[in-house]
Amino acid sequence: MSRKVNSRRAPAGSSIRSRAYVHIQQLVASGALPAGSGISELHLAKELGSSRTPIREAMNQLAAEGLLKISTGGGMVVNELTREDIVELYELREALEVYAVGKMARAFMHPADQARLQQLVDGIGTLQQELQNTKKDRLNAKQMERFLGYDLGFHALLISMARNSRLEKIINDTRLLISIFAMYREGHDLESLQEIQRFHQKILDAVAKQDPETAVNLLGQHIQASRTERLNDYDHWSRESTLKRSVPSFFDVHK
Repeated sequence: MSRKVNSRRAPAGSSIRSRAYVHIQQLVASGALPAGSGISELHLAKELGSSRTPIREAMNQLAAEGLLKISTGGGMVVNELTREDIVELYELREALEVYAVGKMARAFMHPADQARLQQLVDGIGTLQQELQNTKKDRLNAKQMERFLGYDLGFHALLISMARNSRLEKIINDTRLLISIFAMYREGHDLESLQEIQRFHQKILDAVAKQDPETAVNLLGQHIQASRTERLNDYDHWSRESTLKRSVPSFFDVHK
């Protein structure tokens, strides 16, 4: 009697769980769910048209990965990073991204991939030009959304070219965790944009020339500079938060 191979279907809730998993990640990355905000199983279930079970499973998975945590009231909230968390995440990101870029810089880059990466680099240049034309000091919220698309897109495409799906997931999850705190920061100024575009362009040029040593050194410097900026942002935010709790009347007067 013959048997059919792989005749079992995936559990009905698995696709909903996957959708919920990605949906929650996107809400956090976009800032729609900032650090400390609660997440409603019931609301997500209604939004995705499912029962609460696959939603709960997705939330539990994200809690295990550090994006969510159990609140004192028993529900789930978006995790709030400590300074030590940021340091550790950047150390992990540097180790893995540098390895991935070194690996791919030893291989031939397809012209189509190079063109897509160049578009992402040039996108940051467009934002610089807009800032100069409007004579504003910093990018506004909408422009920062575009910047994050260019920045995350550049790094994500680079890592995907290393063709290691497990490595890619860990790096993307690490960047998502870092983005929880990144929502506190102000828009980039012209100098920051110029520095980021300069790094991206030089990294792209090194990879295209199959120069792994230069690509690795530049990416390491780029990630270290980003870590310093995020830690400075965190320290400023932490001081401001402490002052607001200690001397709320000062901030009321200066509104």
